[in-house]
Amino acid sequence: MAISYEDIVKVPKALLHDHLDGGLRPATIVELAAEAGHELPTTDPEALGRWFAEAANSGSLERYLETFAHTVAVMQTGPALRRVARECALDLAADGVVYAEVRFAPEQHLERNLTLDEVVDAVVTGFREGSALAAEAGTPIRVGTLLTAMRHAARSQEIAELAVRHRDTGVVGFDIAGAEAGFPPTRHLDAFEYLQRENFHFTIHAGEAFGLPSIWQAIQWCGADRLGHGVRIVDDITPGNPPVLGRLAAYVRDKRIPLELCPSSNVQTGAAASIADHPIGLLRDLRFRVTVNTDNRLMSGTSMSREMALLVDAFGYGWKELQWFTINAMKSAFIPFDERLKIIDEVIKPAYAKLIG
Repeated sequence: MAISYEDIVKVPKALLHDHLDGGLRPATIVELAAEAGHELPTTDPEALGRWFAEAANSGSLERYLETFAHTVAVMQTGPALRRVARECALDLAADGVVYAEVRFAPEQHLERNLTLDEVVDAVVTGFREGSALAAEAGTPIRVGTLLTAMRHAARSQEIAELAVRHRDTGVVGFDIAGAEAGFPPTRHLDAFEYLQRENFHFTIHAGEAFGLPSIWQAIQWCGADRLGHGVRIVDDITPGNPPVLGRLAAYVRDKRIPLELCPSSNVQTGAAASIADHPIGLLRDLRFRVTVNTDNRLMSGTSMSREMALLVDAFGYGWKELQWFTINAMKSAFIPFDERLKIIDEVIKPAYAKLIG
């Protein structure tokens, strides 16, 4: 039986790699820009949404990142951050996401004199409000926050300490992001060593625009729990029947290190030629710990349901595979084991069992 997009919206999904500043509603950007006095390419919400998708669809990670100048510009006050986070939780819940980890870089939201702690407080409060409203609407969601440091900057230790400081109020992990080439994760080794001493979880953007050295450093030097993207691990796999895994690829698979794959985003930034050519098919067949993610919903014009629908179309996946991706993500979440297990056993498995039969 064919699986429709509408069917996919209804099933529970788990999301590990989603950027807060990459998922704003176009109408919200227009309103917040008017309040902030920020000039946009257009003030028509529908046209603005198209502009973001077209500007991001360049095949270049650097050009893709330029689109964030507009979203970050309207996220410089407590009320704006709170609103964006609240709407993010509501939008994800409406798409059937039952667990999400949403990341953002606090250091990019200080232009209107907020402190780092005030930025985090506003976002966490917004997620809490959005989750409460979603539960009232019958679409419950649990949202965890990841704090991101920018890899070209020098504030990673400060942001790591900020994340640990807010670990009991909703922050569940740490990340570094930004252009990979020329900014290796080892530049932030002090921050990662600090997080390990604090028993705190972290992921690292690696193996997206840059290749195997980025992945190797993220894992073997920095000790990342997960790989943000990690799609270039395929460069360490020799095609054949069966394919042959190099030492790094074998290590990533054998250690069950989660890959936060973002199919549509990877196509936009040139990491994959098309969804059908995306390495997710091979990596899933080889039983890597593959997860499906949105990255930036606004820039990619996407959602978790759309990403899964694209994979269904490209690879012929059924409910069993979609459940596998979902459970992989839930297993890899940065919340306590018993909480992960509860969502898997009480929410995800019962819903898919009805469909798989």
